[in-house]
Amino acid sequence: MYDTAAPASWPCELCNHPSVPRVHDGCRARLDTNLAALPGLYRQLAEALVPGRRGGDGRTGSRTAPLPVNLDALDLRARGSGIDGVLTSWERDIREILGWAPPPFRGTVEQQVDGATAFLRGNLGWICDEHPAVRELGAEIRQVVGHARGIVTGERPERRVAVACPCGHTLSVTVSTPGARCTGCGQQYGRTEVLRLLPLAPRTAA
Repeated sequence: MYDTAAPASWPCELCNHPSVPRVHDGCRARLDTNLAALPGLYRQLAEALVPGRRGGDGRTGSRTAPLPVNLDALDLRARGSGIDGVLTSWERDIREILGWAPPPFRGTVEQQVDGATAFLRGNLGWICDEHPAVRELGAEIRQVVGHARGIVTGERPERRVAVACPCGHTLSVTVSTPGARCTGCGQQYGRTEVLRLLPLAPRTAA
């Protein structure tokens, strides 16, 4: 007799769809792509520091004087916060779990971003297979990439919609949300399932 039982599966930690590995190969590849994008986005944000430069001719299209600096771009490029803060905090967390030395001082913020990115990409296999908070890591990396890319390209972020879990709690999702977990009952939803939840009607002024 041959064993025809299907291999065990469980929800992928990043998208909630059934998966044999803890994280789908495609989800792992997308996380790696997002990580790989951050050093380049960090450099491109230098061009977005001065408002109006995205238009190419230095004009903002407004008669009012622009702010002296784009504060969102400045925050994302600051040492210890923004892109550097996200990457370094996850590197530090992983090193603590594995009992390794803390992240080394690498020089400039740009060098720190490069080094932390290389560390996370180099340990991505372990992160996806073992890290207890890989879902949170993936969500935070995706969020900072989206924020930085929106500033660089001038695109508006996706509109978030509040949907209702049957338990009564509210989830905030976008059209491209890969999945969500309800903080009330702990139910995990895949992308299709969470988009099928009933949206809450927007509140109107009294």
